Amino acid sequence: MKPLLPVVGVLLAGIAPAIPAQGFKPVKPVEFVTHTGPGGGGDVFARAIATAMEREKLAPVRMTVVNKTGGGGATAMAYLVEKKGDAHTIAVYTGLWISNPLMRKEASVTMRDLTPIVGMVREPAMLVVKSDSPYKGLKDFIDAAKASPGQLKQSAGSIGARDWVVRQLLMKATGANWAYISFPGGGERIAALLGGHVNIMLIEPQEAGEHIRAGNLRVIAQVSDTRLAAFPDVPTIKEAGFDIPTVPQVRGIVAPPGMPAEAVAYYEDLFARFVKTASWRKYLQDNLFEDGFTRSAELAKFFDRHTETMRGILKDGGVNVVR
Repeated sequence: MKPLLPVVGVLLAGIAPAIPAQGFKPVKPVEFVTHTGPGGGGDVFARAIATAMEREKLAPVRMTVVNKTGGGGATAMAYLVEKKGDAHTIAVYTGLWISNPLMRKEASVTMRDLTPIVGMVREPAMLVVKSDSPYKGLKDFIDAAKASPGQLKQSAGSIGARDWVVRQLLMKATGANWAYISFPGGGERIAALLGGHVNIMLIEPQEAGEHIRAGNLRVIAQVSDTRLAAFPDVPTIKEAGFDIPTVPQVRGIVAPPGMPAEAVAYYEDLFARFVKTASWRKYLQDNLFEDGFTRSAELAKFFDRHTETMRGILKDGGVNVVR
């Protein structure tokens, strides 16, 4: 019988991840934390997942979106630490959760302190202006910013978010300078642009779609390595003549530190099933997202790699890196 033992061991190893997943199921609504206010990218993303999860009837309880704004993600991350060991709290992370602690000493919680669940998507972005703006391309805006230093304004989110990093890189590369106006929610950022109070905005496709289709916004450059199929005539930033790194935006799911292993396995399995649904595939297609599904163990390694990537990009943009 000894020759059978390795085979038995392999079979047991193959089914091991399913065992802890069977040991936990949420028994009350799950808090789904996001660091953005209503209408922001994280908020829209979390609500889309919660709605689709309910539609697909994959979870026995509802996911309730909880907005913990402030501190460039630091407030939401600190809230998760307060929930240490809680199996009924998860959160949407973004690239800001990786870059913010690199820039702010007071942002003491890092991704290493949290529990990785799954990676979900990589998002392109676009630089947009109001449809009646005089800026037909990114060069027009940069030239105007050079001519009137500090006078033009960018509608934006937190210091350290992707829109801020892209601005830093462009200003360093061109010598141009313009103001960065932070708003707590995506709806407010868009309203400021549409109202003519600011001149430009970096926005994700899911936030901009309806306004672009309605003809309210014009895309002048794409923040991606290649042109999106939906905007074949709009150049990437590099194609527009500005050789700066493509700043990635990543989104996925993390949990409080110390979440029990059986709960981690449950959520990992839940999202593994979710990303195969028709609802999720349609959501990716409609929002021009890249599928970035990554399981927990690999996600932990990604956090380390992406931290180093962002450390280099921040330094390249002239940012003081504190850790």
